[in-house]
Amino acid sequence: MSSLFVRTLRDDPADAEVPSHRWLVRAGYIRRVAPGIYSWLPLGLKVLHKVETIVREEMDAIGAQEVQFPALLPREPYEATGRWAEYGENLFRLKDRRGADLLLGPTHEEMFTLMVKDIYSSYKDLPLSLYQVQNKYRDEARPRAGILRGREFVMKDSYSFDVDDAGLEASYQKHREAYIRIFDRLGFDYVIVQAMAGAMGGSKSEEFLAVAPNGEDTFVRSPGGYAANVEAVRIAAPEPQPIEGAPAAHVEPSPGADTIETLVAWLNRDHARSDREWTGADTLKNVVFKLAHPDGTVGVLAIGLPGDRAVDEKRLEAAVEPAVVEPFTEEDFAANPLLQKGYIGPEVLGEKNASKVRYLVDPRVVDGTRWVTGANRHEHHVIDLVCGRDFTPDGVIDVAEVREGDPAPDGSGPMSLARGIEMGHIFQLGRKYADSLGLKVLDQNGKLVTVTMGSYGIGVSRAVAAVAEGTSDEKGLSWPRSLAPYDVEVMATGKGAEIFDFAEKLATELSEAGLDVLYDDRKASPGVKFADSEILGMPTTVVVGRDLANGLVELRDRASGEKRTVASEDVLAEVLKEVRG
Repeated sequence: MSSLFVRTLRDDPADAEVPSHRWLVRAGYIRRVAPGIYSWLPLGLKVLHKVETIVREEMDAIGAQEVQFPALLPREPYEATGRWAEYGENLFRLKDRRGADLLLGPTHEEMFTLMVKDIYSSYKDLPLSLYQVQNKYRDEARPRAGILRGREFVMKDSYSFDVDDAGLEASYQKHREAYIRIFDRLGFDYVIVQAMAGAMGGSKSEEFLAVAPNGEDTFVRSPGGYAANVEAVRIAAPEPQPIEGAPAAHVEPSPGADTIETLVAWLNRDHARSDREWTGADTLKNVVFKLAHPDGTVGVLAIGLPGDRAVDEKRLEAAVEPAVVEPFTEEDFAANPLLQKGYIGPEVLGEKNASKVRYLVDPRVVDGTRWVTGANRHEHHVIDLVCGRDFTPDGVIDVAEVREGDPAPDGSGPMSLARGIEMGHIFQLGRKYADSLGLKVLDQNGKLVTVTMGSYGIGVSRAVAAVAEGTSDEKGLSWPRSLAPYDVEVMATGKGAEIFDFAEKLATELSEAGLDVLYDDRKASPGVKFADSEILGMPTTVVVGRDLANGLVELRDRASGEKRTVASEDVLAEVLKEVRG
C-alpha cells in the first residue's frame, strides 16, 4: 500500500448520483477527466481486466475468434447503411486535414461485415463468429452515473455470420448461453428481457439487465415468466366492438373541464351514466409531438390514448427512433390553428383530414369503442365518438405508460415493474447490413445468397460499475472473489517490529502460494487502515495487531462483516482455505 498508486477520498464526488460512481472514485479506482470520460487507475484496471478475461473465455468457448478494429473509422460504410444520419448527435464526427469525414465508432457492424466480405465467399466458410473488446464512443447528451453512462466506454461486440435463418437462430442461442455463463460468473442479479432493436435494426432482440434500484431501464416481469424492457411491452388489443346501434356522437359545452380529472367530474355531474360512473379510461386524449428526422425534416405526430394513461416518453422515443421527439410548443399551436390546445379531437387528425397531422392511437382504441374527447372548440367535448365510424386513425402506436399490475401480454399474470442496468444486448440482425454492404456467398447450389447476421454486445466497463452497484454498502466497495483486484489484504496494525515482520512474512507466503496479495505496510493509524480497507473492498482481510503477542490474528470477511480469530501458525492454511474454498 505504501507504493500503490492510489489515494482514497473522504468525501463523495460532487456529481455522484449512484453508489458505484461514489465508491469507485472515492476508492481510487477511476478518476474523472471530463463529463462522461474517466481514467482507470491500477485497482480499477485490475477489475476491468478480470471482467475482460471472463468475457474472452466464454466467447472463445463457443468458437468465436477475436479481432481488433480501429476506433477511428471512415464515413462511407456508415453512410451505406444509413447510420451516419440515423445516429444523429450521438455520433462523434470529425474531419482529417484533407477534409475527409471520420467518426469514432459507436458499434462496428459495418466494419465486421466488410471484413468478412473481403475474405470469405462460400457457404463452406460459415458459420463464423468474430468479436472484439474495444473502446466505443457516443456523444451522450447527459453523461451521468460515472462509468455507467459515459461517452467513452469498453464494450465487447461480437457478430455471427450464417448462410440461412436456421443458422442464425443456432448462433443466437450459442451466444445467449455464453452470456448466461458470463453473467453468472460476474455474480450479480440479472434478468433476461425482450427488447427493442432500435438503431441496430433486425428482428429478435433481448437484453440482459442487472437488477438495480438506480438503473436507468425499467422492465416488467410476471409470475408466469414474461419479462420485457418496458419499451418492448406490447399490450394485447381488445376485440373490436359492433358499431351498429351505437348512439350518435354529440358535442356538449364543458366549461372548466380542461383536465382529465375535471372532465370526468363534469361528465358525472352533467351527463351521468345509468350503469356506472365515468372514469378517465372512458376519455380519449390526443397529445401532439414534433419528430425531428435524421434528414433534417420535422414532422408532427398526434397520439390518441385513454385519458387515464400518459405517454411514456422512453417508449415513444424507442418507437419512433431514429427520429428525435421534440415538444409541441405554443408557437407550434399558433402555426396549426386547427389543433385547439386542450380540446383536440380526432375528427381533424389524420393524414387525410384537414390538419394533415399523422394520427396514431393506442391499441385499446379499436373499432366500435366509444369515447369522450375534445370537440376541436374551446371548452367543448364530444360524447359517444365511435372509432371506425366517426374517426379513422392512420395506425397504432403502443407508447402508453405501463403500470404495476397491468396484465402481461401473454396472459401469464399481472406485471410488476423494476429497474435495471443494461449489461448485454443480443440481436438477430438478419440481412440489413449484409444487404447494404453487399455481403454474399455462394450456396451449395452455386447461387449467390445474402449472409444473415447476429450482433451481441456486452458493456465491459459498465459491468465493473454494475457489480459495484450490487455489492457495495455504506462503508465502501465489496468485490466478489472473481473480480477483486486482490484475493486478500494483509494489514499490520501496531507499532512493534514483530507485527510488521509477521505481516510481511505472511504476505510473502500467501503470494508464493499463488494469491494476489495487497499488504498494507503504511505507518498509518489503525482507524485509517480499517477505513481504507472497507472502501477498497477486498473480500478477505487479515489483521495482524497486538493480539499477535498471544499467538492470534483476525480474519475479516468484507461481504458478511464476519470477524474471527485464528492461531497465527494456522493463518496461512485458513486464508488459503477461505480463498480457494
